[in-house]
Amino acid sequence: MELYTQIAALPYVFTKDELLICLITSRETKRLVIPKGWPKLGVSSHQMARIEAEEEAGLIGQISKDTIGTYNYRKKLHTFANITCEVEIYPLHVSHQLMDFPENKQRSLHWFNPIEASNRVEEKEFSEILLEIEGKLTNSHKKIKTKKAS
Repeated sequence: MELYTQIAALPYVFTKDELLICLITSRETKRLVIPKGWPKLGVSSHQMARIEAEEEAGLIGQISKDTIGTYNYRKKLHTFANITCEVEIYPLHVSHQLMDFPENKQRSLHWFNPIEASNRVEEKEFSEILLEIEGKLTNSHKKIKTKKAS
């Protein structure tokens, strides 16, 4: 089975009380997903994830250069064709959201704590990643702050 790579951003914020994860609706099926797309020649994977988050959700922030995991899913291309994709996930610590962005009329955004988010996504592997995410994002967030400060 051939795997096709996709690149995704996992947008998150820390509120005073909890970690929140942003899920967006997919354009076709309206299921809850994270911003993702195809790799582009000459663009690093983590920067591609940042671009996808801005285009699909209008989210701006600090992206990690390190993935926090991968998951596989079946992507429907059209009525009679689908492929298996492996999605590389890059955490994006969101600082703000644009009011106007390329796909704002095609998608809606929803913020959930990790347990709620894991219950809302269809992909089992991704759901499991979300259940274990809080410690990983805390560590990733510290790395990003350290890199930004230096």
